[in-house]
This record gives sequence, C-alpha cells and structure tokens, in this order.
Amino acid sequence: MSRSRRWLWLWFVVFLSLPARAASLAEGFTRLPEGAVVLLMPPDIELFSVSAGGILEPQAEWTERAHANLRQAFLTRSSALKVNFMPLPGEVDEVVDSLNRLHGAVGQAIAMHHSGLFALPTKEGRLDWSLGDEAALMRARTGADYALFAFVRDSYASGERVAMMVVGALLGVGLGGGMQVGYASLVDLATGRVVWFNTLLRQSGDLREPEKARESCDALLDSFPE
Repeated sequence: MSRSRRWLWLWFVVFLSLPARAASLAEGFTRLPEGAVVLLMPPDIELFSVSAGGILEPQAEWTERAHANLRQAFLTRSSALKVNFMPLPGEVDEVVDSLNRLHGAVGQAIAMHHSGLFALPTKEGRLDWSLGDEAALMRARTGADYALFAFVRDSYASGERVAMMVVGALLGVGLGGGMQVGYASLVDLATGRVVWFNTLLRQSGDLREPEKARESCDALLDSFPE
C-alpha cells in the first residue's frame, strides 16, 4: 500500500476515535495581531477514486484541479475574514516542500494526540506543537508574520463503488464510499509554533469544483482567529 493510501486508512481510524470539537488555539493566542501578514502555503492535497472493491486509486487530474480550486478559495476567503493572506511568491522549491512535509507529520501528530482516545497526558490538553526553526526561513524570504498550512486527502466513490454500496445496502451490508480528511494550521513564523489548528473529517465535500471547494475551505477555516 502506498504512503498516500496509508494516510487515508490511518485517518479512518482517527476519524472513529476523535470527539466532536472546535478548532484549537495555543495558550496565550487569541487572534491575529492587527496588520499581520499570513503567508498562504501551497496546500498539500491528493485526490483518489474508490474502486468497486474499495481500492483507493490516485487521480492526478483531480488533484491538480483541487490545488487550483482550494488556493483560489483561500484567497477569496481573505476579504471575508479580513485577513491579509499573501500568496507564496516565486516557485515551490525544496524548502517549501520540506516545510509542507514537516507540517503533514506534525499535523498528524496533533490530530491524533491533542485530544480523544490517544491524547498525550503530558500536553495537559494544550495545543503545544511546533514546526521548529525551519519556519523562520519563510519569514526571512517573504516578510510574512504567520503561515497557513493545509493538508487534505479526499476520495470519491466510483460509479461501480456506488453500485456495490446499493447492493450491499439491500443485503444489509454497509460499504463505505469516499471521505474528506485533513487539517489546517496557523504557524507563527518567528517561533515555528502552531497557534491554531482545525481538523476536517467527514464523508462529504468535493474539491474538484470551485463552488464546492469554497465550502471545503470554509470548513477548514472554521473558527479561524481573525
């Protein structure tokens, strides 16, 4: 099983274990300072179809479309939130890729261990996580104060899978379809500290169309600290 597919099955376990909860804020952080600039990091996204047998199959064209749709949705949301989102200047390079990978790992740890069945008692319920000194590289490059990271893995039932789900329902057997899972983090680029975190764990949503991607963006940014 590929790394991306393992992510989705891991998230299925996390989905079952997490309580319903609002987004989390780090201790001492309540809102963005006036005039703060938030760097919009390229979202880490991958989309899949679910085959008749439940196999997750990567869809490159869908993924490319989702990147463009979600990025535009974030920029559109900027005015409604009254947040100064800065698009990443220049091309995505190894530093950006490295930070996104780091965020993917740290975000997974937060989602699993901040609360719920696998909460770490040493954290005492605090949002106490960091991307480390590497985050300061983006502050030096862009002049931004914070960075917004997003990680999403989305899957959609194929026509064959839908047919199997219908047959299964008639036989009293529940078969799963697609899931939209992920998280978003606001990171202080001066310290690397994650100051806001929100999860996205549901069996709805669609990043392939601009209008529906805006709804997913709203879900990711629920309770964002304006």
